[in-house]
Amino acid sequence: MNKVTFPNACQLMRWHFHPIGFEGHMDAPASMVARLFDRESGATLIAIAGIPCATVMNASDVERIIEAIEDELESFIPPLLLRA
Repeated sequence: MNKVTFPNACQLMRWHFHPIGFEGHMDAPASMVARLFDRESGATLIAIAGIPCATVMNASDVERIIEAIEDELESFIPPLLLRA
């Protein structure tokens, strides 16, 4: 099973969410804050705190984090479409 360090996991998430900007940092020993942002303006699209993580993770853990971020992002899309 492949293991990745936290910085490498963040790089995988940057690639996954490109062209949207992604940054992540650990806010506690076992959790992180993830932020998706517009690369041109720097405006935050969504920020999620308290995502469970570790300093070394399995590839499946990274996929779980990506899915959690995507689920949160999708929950905000319908209200934005209703405004248009």
